[in-house]
Amino acid sequence: MIDPKLKYRQWITLIVFTVLLIITCAWSMTSGEYKMSFGTFFTTLFGQGAYTDTLILLEFRLPRMIITILAGAALAMSGAIIQSVTRNPLAEPGILGINAGSGFVIALFIVVGQVNADNFIYVLPIISMIGGILTALIIFSFSYNKGEGITPASMVLVGVGLATALGGGSLTLMSKFDKDQSEFMASWFAGNIWGDEWSFVLAFVPWLVIIIPILLLKSNALNLLNTSQHIAQGVGVRVDKERFILLMLAVVLSSAAVAVAGAIGFIGLMGPHIAKSIVGPRHQLFLPISIVIGAFLLLVSDTIGQVILQPSGIPAGIVVAIIGAPYFLYLMYKSKMV
Repeated sequence: MIDPKLKYRQWITLIVFTVLLIITCAWSMTSGEYKMSFGTFFTTLFGQGAYTDTLILLEFRLPRMIITILAGAALAMSGAIIQSVTRNPLAEPGILGINAGSGFVIALFIVVGQVNADNFIYVLPIISMIGGILTALIIFSFSYNKGEGITPASMVLVGVGLATALGGGSLTLMSKFDKDQSEFMASWFAGNIWGDEWSFVLAFVPWLVIIIPILLLKSNALNLLNTSQHIAQGVGVRVDKERFILLMLAVVLSSAAVAVAGAIGFIGLMGPHIAKSIVGPRHQLFLPISIVIGAFLLLVSDTIGQVILQPSGIPAGIVVAIIGAPYFLYLMYKSKMV
C-alpha cells in the first residue's frame, strides 16, 4: 500500500516537471541563430506560419527536440534500473563504460562495415546495442563474486577501466577515418545531438514504446530486488533471471539513446537520484518522475549549449558533464559518509 501523501507528491512533481519541460520546449524552439517569437512559434505549430518558419520549426528544430526528450527519458530510465538491480547508487551507463562500448563498436563498424547511407540510421541503433550489451556482459562477469553477486565497487572500477581502454581503442580506429568520419565520431563522443531528422525519431521511438512499459510493469520485482536476495527469493522472484533481463533491457535502452544522441553521461545518474529524493525509493513512484526529469535535464542542457555559442553550439554532453561531474562527486562523498 502506497502512502496517499507520497502519491499526491508524485503527481505534483510530475505536473511541475512536465510544465517545466513544456516551457523548455518553447524556449528551445524559439532560440538559436534564427530567432522566433512565441506567437510565431504557436502560429507555425498549428500550420499558420510562413514557409521559412515552418521549414525551420518542423523540419529542423522539432525532430531534434523530440530526439533530445526521448534520449533523456531513456537514459534516466536506464540509469534507474541499473542502480536498482545492482544496488549501486553510482551506477549509470556512461560511468560504467557502456556508452564507450557502444562508441567503440560503432567506430569498428565504420572501419570494416559496408552499409548504404540510407540505411545507416536504422542499422546504427543495432550496432550501438551490440557494443553496449557486450560491454555490460564483460563488466558484470568481472564484477561478479560467487556468493555475493555483483559487487558495486568492483562494477564501478571495472567500468571506468574498460571505458578508458575502449576510448583508447576508438581513438586508434579513428586514425583510419577520413575527415567526415572523424568529425562524426568526435561529435558523437562529445554528446552532440546529431539525430535531428524525422527518420531518426522513427528509428528510435519503437525501442522506447516496447521497453519502457515493460520496465514500468516490473516495478514490484524491482522493489523486491532492491531489498535483499533472500527476501526476493522467498516471495518467488527468480532473482538471477530477473536481474539479467532487467539489466539487458536497460542496456538496450541506453544504447539506443546514445546511438542517436551521442555518448551522453550523467543523465542516468542525476534523474533517478533527484526523483528518489522527492518521493522515495519505491519504483512505482520514482520511475515515472525519473523519465520526465531526464527529458527535462537533457533538453535544458542542449538548449543552453545551442544558445551560449552560436551558430555551432556546445554539445549537450559537455553541458551535462559540467553539471553532472560535481553531482557525481557529491554522491561519492555522501555514500562514504553513510
